[in-house]
Amino acid sequence: MRKKPEPVIEAAFLNVQSAAKYMGISVNTLYVWRHRRQGPPSFRMGPGGRVMYRRDLLDAWLAEQQELDSRSNDALNPLNRAPTQRGPRRRAA
Repeated sequence: MRKKPEPVIEAAFLNVQSAAKYMGISVNTLYVWRHRRQGPPSFRMGPGGRVMYRRDLLDAWLAEQQELDSRSNDALNPLNRAPTQRGPRRRAA
């Protein structure tokens, strides 16, 4: 009799190491982003104050970064804009 495979339970909260692996970046990059308040939202959990990330917020932050990138968002791609005309040049004094 075969055992049924156990369902995989994905954690809702990830520590720094797991979050970095999930995002495909280094732990150091994640620490630098946290220090500069640039990266995904994080918080401290528990009496030890471990830095944690919510998986759903990581996904939302990554999606937001993708939308802000001109290579994946045609509306932001400068090659899709009509060229602008320059004004007349000013003469040097």
